[in-house]
Amino acid sequence: MNSLAYALLAMLVRKPCSGYELAELLEVFWQAKHSQIYPLLAKLENDGYLTPENIEQTGRPNKKLYHITHEGKEALKVWMDKAPSVPVSRDEFLIKAYSISLTDADTARGLFEDRLSYYKDKVHRREKLIQEMEAEFGPQLMDQEHQIFGRFIVHRRKLLMEQQEIAWCEWVLTMIS
Repeated sequence: MNSLAYALLAMLVRKPCSGYELAELLEVFWQAKHSQIYPLLAKLENDGYLTPENIEQTGRPNKKLYHITHEGKEALKVWMDKAPSVPVSRDEFLIKAYSISLTDADTARGLFEDRLSYYKDKVHRREKLIQEMEAEFGPQLMDQEHQIFGRFIVHRRKLLMEQQEIAWCEWVLTMIS
C-alpha cells in the first residue's frame, strides 16, 4: 500500500467518512484528487481493509460511508511501527521566489501579496477549526490516547507553519521596493 492508502485508513479510524469528506480531511497532509481517492477506496474495500455503507439521501445522490475493518486497523498498526519516508516538498511559488530577480518590483510584490492573502485565509479557517475542536472536546484534546489528539496536534502544526509563512511573506514585502 502507498502512503495515501494509509492516510485514508488513518482518517477512518476516527470516524466513518465519504470519499468527499476524506478528500477534505486529507488537506492537512497533502492535496489528493478525487480521481486518486475513489479508486484507492475501491482497492482498500477489495482488500478487506474497509467496508462501505450506502446512505440514501433525499434530493441528493446517495453516498457511501466507509468504515475501517479490523484488518484495516491491523495494517495501519503495522505501518505505524515503520519509519516514515523522507518528506516530499514541492512548491512552485518557491521556485518563483528563488528567481525573483528576473521580474519587476510590482510583479514581485503581487506574487507575495497573493501568497499572503492565501495564507491569511488558511489561518483564519484553521483557527476556526481548532476553536471548534476545543469547544467540542476540551481537555480530551490533550489526551494522547483519545482519537482526536492526533488530529488536533497536526492542525496545530499546520497553523504554526501557515503563520510562519505569513511572517516570511510580510518580511519579504518590506524588502521589495
